[in-house]
Amino acid sequence: MGKSRVSNNIRTLRFHSGEMTQQQLADKTGVTRQTIIAIESARYSPSLELAFRIALAFNVKLEEVFSFNSEEIKGVTS
Repeated sequence: MGKSRVSNNIRTLRFHSGEMTQQQLADKTGVTRQTIIAIESARYSPSLELAFRIALAFNVKLEEVFSFNSEEIKGVTS
């Protein structure tokens, strides 16, 4: 199986939210700034609960924050 990737639009959403800082997002979602940095740089995939909390912090749907590249997984069809 290939390596799957979860990508995100957190940086863009922070920019469009009045240049929200990583610390402000961390405070809104109940995690550390280091966690936000790791998620934003795609070094860490958040839990489903945290993914929803991030989407709620921006008042957008989960799909507007995160996407999953399933093409890299063998045997998965669209």
